[in-house]
Amino acid sequence: MAADGPISPPNVYDAEPIPEAARDEIDRLLTSGDLFRYTAPEGAPVALLEAEFADLLGSRYALAVASCSAALFLSLKALDLPRGARVAIPAFTFAAVPSAIVHADCVPVLIEVGSNYRVDIADLKAKIAEGLDAMLISHMRGHTSDMDAIMELAEAAAIPVIEDAAHSLGTTWAGRNIGTIGKVGCFSFQSYKLINAGEGGILVTDDPEVAARAIIMSGAYEQNWKKHPGLQNSFGHWQNKLPLYNTRMQNLSAAVIRPQIPELARRVADGRANHDYVAGLLNASPWLDVPPPLPQEVRAPDSIQFNLVGFDTDAEALAFQDACKRRGVGVQVFGLSEGNARAYWNWQFLGDLPDLPQTRAMLMRACDMRLPARLTKPDLDFIAQAIFAAAAETKG
Repeated sequence: MAADGPISPPNVYDAEPIPEAARDEIDRLLTSGDLFRYTAPEGAPVALLEAEFADLLGSRYALAVASCSAALFLSLKALDLPRGARVAIPAFTFAAVPSAIVHADCVPVLIEVGSNYRVDIADLKAKIAEGLDAMLISHMRGHTSDMDAIMELAEAAAIPVIEDAAHSLGTTWAGRNIGTIGKVGCFSFQSYKLINAGEGGILVTDDPEVAARAIIMSGAYEQNWKKHPGLQNSFGHWQNKLPLYNTRMQNLSAAVIRPQIPELARRVADGRANHDYVAGLLNASPWLDVPPPLPQEVRAPDSIQFNLVGFDTDAEALAFQDACKRRGVGVQVFGLSEGNARAYWNWQFLGDLPDLPQTRAMLMRACDMRLPARLTKPDLDFIAQAIFAAAAETKG
């Protein structure tokens, strides 16, 4: 491993600067006061973002909203699922995902996840046999589960699939954009994503009825749905028949997002190169394992996850975490971080939680670290050396 690197630990938390074009558009909006997406008769920044994002993904419809959580919630409501519907989710996801299901008056059904962070297909089959109404597949931290197997099972059981692609903008599966394989795909523009608006989300679909219902429920009241292209017959049918949740995106957020879309391909390429470089260095340690991508998967990572190998006790894993911190590198063991929102046993709002030994074992030794696309090779060397050395120190 390279010996030289930055004098101080790299900052892995700051995002890339917002392009100058966003500042010009924000100044225009502030001068006009035109912040509500439906004020202008046409051409509002949010409407332009929806058209550009749908074109980017190759989808028929896109709806920009306040967050990815809002997109997931609206997707569930737009599927017109019955109250109490059973919705399968990976047991390795963020707490906002089961929360969206609860808000939609449905019941989360947790599916085991393997040591490679992906859905256990055998457990998914078992849960389908017990009865499911939908699947919400989180590509957690950008790790794509076997979408061929998932879609085959879903189609055989006539179960709709929502993709939580919050971490997967730019990822492809067998040449198809993640988020366009299921009936609905949901994306995030939160600060730690490849496109950063602080907050914000968007959903895509090819289904006109799902799109129309989601648009109206997002807050397209009275005749505002006329400012969305197409779908006029569907809008006319659903107007005043659906509750309004008012989860709209406003124009300032769209103004921040739109100039970043042309930057996406570079960020994806740089992030993948950074991830794969660090993964190669970490995998040289007998104590560290970065699971490889699946053959059909071309990822767009902005973080790295790896498993601790041969760490028999929680004390050893915590000692490793502390050793990384002393070296200036913040590594988090998912299951050993107090209150971690990605550890399913902390989702106490679900009530009685199932026993998921496979997922629990993974979370107790799986490590997480930000690895933004803007990092340089010396930054990456510093990080890899610190983690490598921390593992060697802990294991003696």
